[in-house]
Amino acid sequence: MDVIAAPSPNFDARTAPPSVLVLHYTGMRTGQEALDRLRDPAAKVSAHYVVEEDGRVYSLVAEERRAWHAGVSFWRGRRNLNGDSIGIEIVNPGHEFGYRPFPEAQVAAVVELVGDIRGRWEIDDRDIVGHSDVAPARKEDPGELFPWKRLAEAGHGLWVEPPPAPGDPFGEGEEGAAVFAFQAGFTRLGYDLPPNGKFDADTAAVVRAFQRHWRPGRVDGMADGETRARLIALLRLAA
Repeated sequence: MDVIAAPSPNFDARTAPPSVLVLHYTGMRTGQEALDRLRDPAAKVSAHYVVEEDGRVYSLVAEERRAWHAGVSFWRGRRNLNGDSIGIEIVNPGHEFGYRPFPEAQVAAVVELVGDIRGRWEIDDRDIVGHSDVAPARKEDPGELFPWKRLAEAGHGLWVEPPPAPGDPFGEGEEGAAVFAFQAGFTRLGYDLPPNGKFDADTAAVVRAFQRHWRPGRVDGMADGETRARLIALLRLAA
């Protein structure tokens, strides 16, 4: 694919080969504004790629180098994922500046880019995640409008659509064995959520992150039947 060079000075040496792919939205008013920030030495942030709304792809940091995109993060036992991940910033104003659907040309470019990257590195489907998955208490991107299903149908990532599980929904403030089991499921999938049996704010943040990725129709932080069913189905698929 055609990639436009737009080098950023914000990188350093990797600590391991890339094995995680983290998708972001830029969360800024324009793509140029995002590019300027990601290339500003004073900002101390960057990504490996930026994908514009019209499908243009910019390369900012070589994949062999560590870009500064994930921050404080965790996924499947790994912390501070900058060292072993590749970051893709997808131009979108985000929840702060007018979150909107991702255009077809942009989605097609992301799908192609992800496939291109996976042709060079060993990245498991379980490890294609959003910024909100690896930092659920801090981040919402790329958000519930990103077409994770489309990406999975192209062979990149996980997706399931099981029927809802029976049982009443439960949420923040609940305690007990059902909460403990629910938290344990998220821990097995990859989230940083040690089970304690208490549906606290951290649990709600993880549930919302999960919903943004795998149940985007309603992001409410509640353990309803559909959310529970999708979690169980994903655990079976990823086993």
